[in-house]
Amino acid sequence: MSTAQDHLEHSTMAARGPEDASRPRRYYRFKPWNIGRYLIWTLFALALIAAPHVFRSSLALTMASQIGYLIVICLSYNILLGQGGMLSFGHAVYTGLGSFIAIHAMNLAGKGGWPIPLVLIPLVGGLAGMFFATLFGFVTTKKSGTTFAMITLGIGELVAAMSLMFPTFFGGEGGVTTDRVYGTPFLGFNFGPQIQVYYLIAAYCFVCTALMYAFTGTPLGRILNAVRDNPERVEFIGYNTQRVRYFAFIIAGFFAGIGGGLAAINFEIVNAADSLNAIRSGGYLLFTFLGGATFFFGPIIGAVLLVFASVLLSELSKAWQLYFGLVFVFMVMFAPGGIASLIMMNLRVAKFGKFNRFWGLYGAFALAAIPLVVGAAALIEMIYHIQLNSALGPSLDFFGVTLNTAGAASWAGSAALLLIGVGLIEVIRRRFVRAWGQAQEEIEAEIKRRELA
Repeated sequence: MSTAQDHLEHSTMAARGPEDASRPRRYYRFKPWNIGRYLIWTLFALALIAAPHVFRSSLALTMASQIGYLIVICLSYNILLGQGGMLSFGHAVYTGLGSFIAIHAMNLAGKGGWPIPLVLIPLVGGLAGMFFATLFGFVTTKKSGTTFAMITLGIGELVAAMSLMFPTFFGGEGGVTTDRVYGTPFLGFNFGPQIQVYYLIAAYCFVCTALMYAFTGTPLGRILNAVRDNPERVEFIGYNTQRVRYFAFIIAGFFAGIGGGLAAINFEIVNAADSLNAIRSGGYLLFTFLGGATFFFGPIIGAVLLVFASVLLSELSKAWQLYFGLVFVFMVMFAPGGIASLIMMNLRVAKFGKFNRFWGLYGAFALAAIPLVVGAAALIEMIYHIQLNSALGPSLDFFGVTLNTAGAASWAGSAALLLIGVGLIEVIRRRFVRAWGQAQEEIEAEIKRRELA
């Protein structure tokens, strides 16, 4: 009964002999289709379609558009970092140059010079990113490890410095502007309204995400993982590790350029100071790591965090970069696999039916984090107020509470909240470690029991 359609496997206890009665029950399985994978991709597509209808404000639409193209960029960066183990400090070069080529192509198309519809402009940016990745990657991928990282940093700074030398192309300090509404409408869309731009970005986001996921299963993607884990052995079996890194670098540059082209369409302006600097490359690195570079969906989480940090948190506090720096330090110390690793570890616990014992502990963690975060944030905001806004007086508003930087009460109260939060977190952490260790032992014992059954 082996066909190309779904195969149904089902065994009952009656059909088995007495010697098989102790074996674990077999469940329905569908082959060759992976139902779970199709379900996830369907939900991803539905989320992209429904997002502007669920969150209707103009701010939400702007944030959703930024999340769309940043998902493409962070996933392209993860081809280097997560899949290839290549720590790059110059990924903004390929997104930025892709943006500049794309915006110049839009201007030429708007003047009638190039017959390129707007829907193909991201591909122009992708080809530009691939071209420069081919050019610069030939040098950078000659080395690996720390040397590779330093070379990418040097090339990134070189391109950023050169942008000031060619104001005709890079637009100087003002950048290059464009008008995305040109030519004949595409299927009735002229891409003037932001909602139409969002759906263009969403379409590219879905297709590029699917292509980059497919890349992970190709022979090149698999051997790239091997180069990351054991390059000596890859050399021993006859592969050129430099060539593998080089091809992966080119592919990453292509998708980075697509993300840059989408950004140019979204903002209708590209500025070298924002698009090519090391801070932009560092942002891609930071949030890809925070999301979880070792998992494919980790950079998607990182892209969402990047938008929320740059759009929302930056409006709430001038110290937002300090907060994310602290979060980055704690993640490196306690969860180096990023948020995605935390999700997968808890899913593993839930799979074996052990998660119920952690609901109360996670709730206690959330409650204990309140005084810790409030106390630490109050201290940071008062320090920043003294350094940056001392001319406005000693008082500052902190989420509806007035803090006085000249009085001891505000400092003492904030420090007390911080210490209380630290103490509660430590007590709960010890209980959590004991419960987590016990759950892991039970899971390992269950795995061994299943193997022996």
